[in-house]
Amino acid sequence: MNPTATFWADADRHLVRYAGAGAFTREIIDHAEGSFVFTEDGRRILDFTSGQMSAILGHSHPEIVETVRRQVGRLDHLFSGMLSRPVVDLARRLAETLPAPLEKALLLTTGAESNEAAVRMAKLVTGKHEIVSFARSWHGMTQAAASATYSAGRRGYGPAAPGNFAIPAPHAYRPDFTDADGKLDWRRQLDFGFDLIDAQSVGSLAACLVEPILSSGGIIEPPPGYFAALQQKCRERGMLLILDEAQTGLCRTGTWYAFERDGVVPDILTLSKTLGAGLPLAAVLTSAEIEQEAHDRGFLFFTTHVADPLPAAVGNTVLDVLTRDRLDSRARQLGGVLRRGLEQIAEYHDVVGDIRGRGLLAGLELVVDRDTKQGSDELGAHVTRRCLELGLHMNIVQLPGMGGVFRIAPPLTATEEEISLGLSILDEAIGDAVKTL
Repeated sequence: MNPTATFWADADRHLVRYAGAGAFTREIIDHAEGSFVFTEDGRRILDFTSGQMSAILGHSHPEIVETVRRQVGRLDHLFSGMLSRPVVDLARRLAETLPAPLEKALLLTTGAESNEAAVRMAKLVTGKHEIVSFARSWHGMTQAAASATYSAGRRGYGPAAPGNFAIPAPHAYRPDFTDADGKLDWRRQLDFGFDLIDAQSVGSLAACLVEPILSSGGIIEPPPGYFAALQQKCRERGMLLILDEAQTGLCRTGTWYAFERDGVVPDILTLSKTLGAGLPLAAVLTSAEIEQEAHDRGFLFFTTHVADPLPAAVGNTVLDVLTRDRLDSRARQLGGVLRRGLEQIAEYHDVVGDIRGRGLLAGLELVVDRDTKQGSDELGAHVTRRCLELGLHMNIVQLPGMGGVFRIAPPLTATEEEISLGLSILDEAIGDAVKTL
């Protein structure tokens, strides 16, 4: 048996399949650099997802590589009750990027873990237990995070945590509440959602945990004004507002944080993915007042890798590069290039139903009929396969009630030429797929 066949035989025999109905990409990845991953057989694949939506500085960024090499030989891991300079420096520097009163940081590993800690803190501080999230949300696979996740993974695992409720996601392309012009009436939708919450609540509403842009839900961006109104709903009920900026934080949308567009400041902010630029690093940010109340009530989130120095050092380097290279501005500029290219593709191909997103987080929805907005799993799967054959890695979200939505999130360090290359391949792949319909 040749080495490639042996590899896949070993993978099939020994790996747990963790992607639901999804399969592993049938490529053996050997190394990665910048905006590209390279297969063992020498193929170069443009990475339009920044790994798992995380590698905002591209793969193997030289300054990240240097930081890891230096820090791992000096101080990598500590007893969780000990502190190091990289941890305190990163906590201070994150606070400096945020509006008041978000000045207290808890440094962790993954998005699920940061959401777990945020929910745990909110429950302790409010003395209540009910959590509200968007239908189509994704917040992680651990207990509290998974209980607040509605886009996938709810069936077959027994009861979720008690007191979790969903409200409709405000989806302008597929509106459920409409005004006289047929456009999304998000205020009426939000009122309806909280009427249902109030009817089901046992009077213990603790927090609302939501993404500023729902990524796994299909790049759904709530309209301007929505989050201010949502925050008011929370205030009226004594709830905390938790924003999960795993994918939108740290310049990807063209501002340091996606919530800046809406003029709101969450009570608790969670970061992950982009903070470590591909390495496992996450954070929970909150106010001194909330942190004090949590501490007074005995807040406990003592984990093996809380406040580890190695990932914290990486986080500091990420902030160095984002600030020095003004990658918020770069994300806006490249996001404009990406948007214009996607709009051009939409002019060429009637199967493009909608383009949405912000900065370098874009969504392109495929439909077989623009009038009915009917989707096709087969079309989306064909385009995805053809993109990979042509040298472009794409990720598609396929959920009931929508067409296939490509999540496009290139590194913030990508060049215009790389963005153009990805658009060209996508254009060709859609054209090839349409011929098969």
